[in-house]
Amino acid sequence: MSELVLANAAHIKNVPGRKSDVNDATWIADLLAQGLIRASFVPPGPIQELRDLTRTRKQLVRDMVQHKQRIQKVLEDANVKLDSVVSDLLGASGRRILRAMTAGEQTPDNLAALAGERLTASRETLAEALNGRVTRHHRFLMKQNLEMVEHLEKAVDEFETQIEAALEPFRAVIERLVTIPGVSATVASVIVAEIGVDMKRFSTVGHLISWSGLCPGLNQSAGKVKSRTLRNGAPWLKTALVQSAWSDSRNQNGYLRALYLRIKPRRGPKKAIMAVAPSILTAVYHLVRDPLPYKELSPFYLMRLDHERAAVRLTQRLRNLGYEVRIKKAAA
Repeated sequence: MSELVLANAAHIKNVPGRKSDVNDATWIADLLAQGLIRASFVPPGPIQELRDLTRTRKQLVRDMVQHKQRIQKVLEDANVKLDSVVSDLLGASGRRILRAMTAGEQTPDNLAALAGERLTASRETLAEALNGRVTRHHRFLMKQNLEMVEHLEKAVDEFETQIEAALEPFRAVIERLVTIPGVSATVASVIVAEIGVDMKRFSTVGHLISWSGLCPGLNQSAGKVKSRTLRNGAPWLKTALVQSAWSDSRNQNGYLRALYLRIKPRRGPKKAIMAVAPSILTAVYHLVRDPLPYKELSPFYLMRLDHERAAVRLTQRLRNLGYEVRIKKAAA
């Protein structure tokens, strides 16, 4: 029985100037005969279906954000500063005000009265922000975008229901993944959809990190490093892990925040986040492979590791100078 191999086109390119269908077929056949084609990761059917659902959900959420931005643009064009006094433009208060504006209400005091009690801005401040020039054209644009947002919200809810049903066979893995700081149920579903639950496809955690595109590239010549940029890898997985890493960077008592603060002064916040994301993926690899609970390192782990390394380094330096050194830890 023949085996079907899905290859990455970027990995099997022929030399320039020899491009034709016949030459490509001959070249690929030679590579396959020599065992030089690395098979791409193809998940099983249930994982592929889950992947379609999670990716479409993310695209729908992006569309919602775009329509929200269009509403903000229309309000700015009408000189209405509602988003400056309301934290969530599409919250309960914001939607009541927007619906009233699209229905033809233009009195700022009447619009401000529609705000809920939990809104921090006063009625006078809100009325001042709503004192603009809303035309019939603005009302039409706001109405269409608001209806699109509501339609997309219903579609996202339906996708959420479908995703929950598709995740039922992997419920145990999801419950372990959400114990990782920064990994929500949504991110856990994306992780399972992108890498599956069979870690035998990745021989080591390093292979998984490299496949996901979180491993620095290597472009070195004559002893000089020209570039260490990341490749695209798995963009759907990478963005979810980076989002979790930013959440971990705000966790006051966590190991991952300590790792972020350790790298940030030297390399900057973005590269520090790109170092935290592989740490999250490392924990994911072991939790998916082994049914074990997640145990986080202490935020002082890196500090103790630095002290131990410094002690070993200084001790070796003294020994190289001809001294006999014995280290004894001081009493607490």
